Amino acid sequence: MRVALAQIITGRDLAGNLAIVEDYAGRAKAGGAELVVFPEATMRAFGNSLLDIAEPLDGPWATRVRAIAAEHDIVIVAGMFTPGAVADGGARAKVRNTLLVTGRGVETSYDKIHLFDAFGFAESDTVEAGSDAVTFELGGVTFGLATCYDVRFPDLFTENADRGADVNIVCASWGSGPGKAEQWKLLARARALDSTTVVLACGQGDPASLGLEPRGAAPTGVGHSVVVSPFGDVLDELDGAPGLLFADLDTDVVKEARTKLPVLANRHKF
Repeated sequence: MRVALAQIITGRDLAGNLAIVEDYAGRAKAGGAELVVFPEATMRAFGNSLLDIAEPLDGPWATRVRAIAAEHDIVIVAGMFTPGAVADGGARAKVRNTLLVTGRGVETSYDKIHLFDAFGFAESDTVEAGSDAVTFELGGVTFGLATCYDVRFPDLFTENADRGADVNIVCASWGSGPGKAEQWKLLARARALDSTTVVLACGQGDPASLGLEPRGAAPTGVGHSVVVSPFGDVLDELDGAPGLLFADLDTDVVKEARTKLPVLANRHKF
């Protein structure tokens, strides 16, 4: 199965971001991909208000993504924001950081579990955490889902593997700073080894690559989307600029890794 990682840079405008999704989905399909992964915050970039644009999975933004997936006969994974629980007094105080998965008969979503309260940013101020791991199946391959800061927590990746995942998808809008791009790649490789899965780690591109100024402490991306084998090898990688990265998945490599390096079978649960 051929898949694609769409390393894009989104902004404040929802319609403009949808146009980017349509463009990259078409390019991914033309390149032979059956699935295209977009980053966290595809709907609207961090550093902008989120509560006013959060919508349910049957709202207009997700419905348009669904239509794009149908038009191109491709599965799309994309980060959006959905409404959180209603607070006392009936007002919504937070959103959920959601991955929408849609197309080719696949329809599911994942709410980010581990919120980025680190490096001077407090995602939990505006975002409500999810609680459930999510996997989905396409063409005989099982995929697990994770978002950005989740990549620092191995248990989600091994849980996805326990649920049958051959591949773990990580969608991110990674915070910049000294050593952060190196940490991103290191963590993607570590999670591949922990779970003996292929890791598809798709991040927002680096705004600096387009001459854009950072938006305060908001995590707006560093690029370096990467494909990692279950042995922890980097198979392909982008730089900081927007781009499309293709990968051909081979689940026999996952089976080989789990035979040679049976960490899932050997581990002890405490």
